[in-house]
Amino acid sequence: MDLQHGSLFLKTPKIVADKDYTVTAGSRIVIVTAGVRQQEGESRLNLVQRNVNIFKHIIPQIVKHSPNCILVVVSNPVDIMTYVTWKLSGLPKHRVIGSGCNLDSARFRYLMAEKLSVHPTSFHGWILGEHGDSSVPVWSGANVAGVNLQTLNPDIGTDQDKEGWKETHKMVVDSAYEVIKLKGYTNWAIGMSVADLTESLTKNLSRIHPVSTMVKGMYGINEDVYLSLPCVLNNSGVSSVINMTLNAEEVAKLKKSADTLWGIQKDLKDL
Repeated sequence: MDLQHGSLFLKTPKIVADKDYTVTAGSRIVIVTAGVRQQEGESRLNLVQRNVNIFKHIIPQIVKHSPNCILVVVSNPVDIMTYVTWKLSGLPKHRVIGSGCNLDSARFRYLMAEKLSVHPTSFHGWILGEHGDSSVPVWSGANVAGVNLQTLNPDIGTDQDKEGWKETHKMVVDSAYEVIKLKGYTNWAIGMSVADLTESLTKNLSRIHPVSTMVKGMYGINEDVYLSLPCVLNNSGVSSVINMTLNAEEVAKLKKSADTLWGIQKDLKDL
């Protein structure tokens, strides 16, 4: 109702709300944000079984009414919940996407750009893996105008780095916890991030985003795990996954991230 009252200021022709899933029939894209709210100090992984039980009621109804849709999952822990959605929906993997590290990468680019005194769009860097504590900063690819930061500082992002860049990734990981501590929840940045993904999907832009996708068979990962990798998004969903060049340490961290998630997934019930 609150959104409907503001419809004069929007370019959206119609806003509807209902408890009946028939109002969603024929949707091209369905964004799933339902779930138990993350509490202060609670890790995303601790949310999982409670949210699985909610999704068992939601996902089949969505697919029943919109069998050709692309599902974008935002609910935390997003990588596991995207895997759960894929299993419950029966949709092909390229049409089940998690918001993943799109926001983590945006936070990373903002924080790095602040330290470098440039605009966030002028710093290029990626956060991959889990949207959460085991995420992987790709220091080997961080650059400004093609100037690789690791070439200038071979120790960047390590414990030996005298400039302390590793702290920037810690700030990315702690960002959500800090915002939740200050106001109880996160909403603006994740909303803008998902709107960004939706634009790429609806406008068939083929832009590359670090979103959660099925990674089995990549980087030595052998389990059915959803993690963030650079994905080309267009009106088909994930049209391709970029095989990013990572160094040995980054690959090891990505595999560890996958192991962390699989350790939870393998014990999930009723999928």
